[in-house]
Amino acid sequence: MSQIPVVTRFAPSPTGYLHVGGARTALFNWLFARGRGGRFLLRIEDTDRARSTPEATEAILKGLTWLGLDWDGEPVSQFARKDRHAEVARQMLANGSAYKCFSTTDEIAAWREQHPRQPFVSPWRDATDLPDAPFAIRLKAPRTGETVIDDQVQGEVRVANDQLDDMVLLRSDGTPTYMLAVVVDDHDMGVTHVIRGDDHLTNTARQIQIYDAMGWDRPVFAHIPLIHGEDGKKLSKRHGAVGLHEFAALGYPPAAMRNYLARLGWSHGDDELFDDAQACEWFDLSGIGRAPARLDFKKLEHVSGHHLGTMSDDAVMAALQDYVAETGGAPLTGVQRDRIMGAMGALKDKAKTLPALLDQARFAVVERPLQIDEKATKSLDAVSRGMLKSLTAAVQNASWTRDDLEGAAKRVADENGVGLGKIAGPLRAALAGTSATPSVFDMMTALGRDETLARLQDQTDLAG
Repeated sequence: MSQIPVVTRFAPSPTGYLHVGGARTALFNWLFARGRGGRFLLRIEDTDRARSTPEATEAILKGLTWLGLDWDGEPVSQFARKDRHAEVARQMLANGSAYKCFSTTDEIAAWREQHPRQPFVSPWRDATDLPDAPFAIRLKAPRTGETVIDDQVQGEVRVANDQLDDMVLLRSDGTPTYMLAVVVDDHDMGVTHVIRGDDHLTNTARQIQIYDAMGWDRPVFAHIPLIHGEDGKKLSKRHGAVGLHEFAALGYPPAAMRNYLARLGWSHGDDELFDDAQACEWFDLSGIGRAPARLDFKKLEHVSGHHLGTMSDDAVMAALQDYVAETGGAPLTGVQRDRIMGAMGALKDKAKTLPALLDQARFAVVERPLQIDEKATKSLDAVSRGMLKSLTAAVQNASWTRDDLEGAAKRVADENGVGLGKIAGPLRAALAGTSATPSVFDMMTALGRDETLARLQDQTDLAG
């Protein structure tokens, strides 16, 4: 007997930016599908027309693309399927699992006021003498027994049916409710596994009743805990970045975000650092914990530094250019890219984020004459400029390998009776205009002979 192919989905509402919690939900669905040769679908739940915007939809698509999550087929608009949702409501009416409710909004409000904390029971549930008036279609939910959710993360969850009301499926104006639309869409799209936040768990018992009423197979449910801040409280703006776009702007490479988010609430033994292939192979619903995960920026920086260090130079350069473009910086010129690539080994081994790497690469992007910052200026006195003049002469005919350049600098330091560190400070200032740089010899090799000598000459000219 052949196994049904896995189909997962991510179904965000386009009412704002893509939250990091939503991004993790999308990642879990993507990993589960990709690791099993299945399909990962995208549905935009845009039925709330007052709050849904094309800009938010675009931001969601852009965020998923930045994170590196590819989806199968075209994104589905839930609103565009409203006729199909209404059709199913009418089918349920025809098969007796739903009924017409003529209660007005005021009547329902009055009933709830008299029966606080009780599920609404419509007087029209079993009525046979029906008026010719506008009506809503309600689910004729079972009033006895329990609805059982066999959840892959939360375990067996039981809900007494007498605690659930007969929810509206189709409003009196003919528009379907969210609860109906979700079930119809998941069924029609062939979704086999619904992996979503545990804030949806209370909806699931109601949605299961629709599956059962239509005689449809239930998908496998897995409700994952929400993400909290480091203080253990629900993640919000007070904790810092919460939108995926904010993490992109902070300069974490997508590969690092995938690794970190995968590990946020899921584990595979003690493995902390892994690539996409390993994540797809290892990811399973049994590895998801029940407790809320906590966002830890120090751990994220550690993961980010690891991935920057293991990425190819070309991949880091591509990520760096994307980061510069996203943050509104001037595009890197060909010369600047070449200089950065020349020192990439030293740059990516120390940086934790892309802006930190770019800061280290300042020497490669600044142009002559360099603006020397205040701290670096202190290392450029008459004595140090004199040593730079001697160094300029010493390296004029060097082979321009790192070893030869370091040897020439050491000879000049010896001649002046100082350690190599005494010449490194002014050399940093002359080459980069700052005191926080990669190795001076890495900078010299990346800048090349002509640019290095020109920068040194600019400072030795001031020695008089």
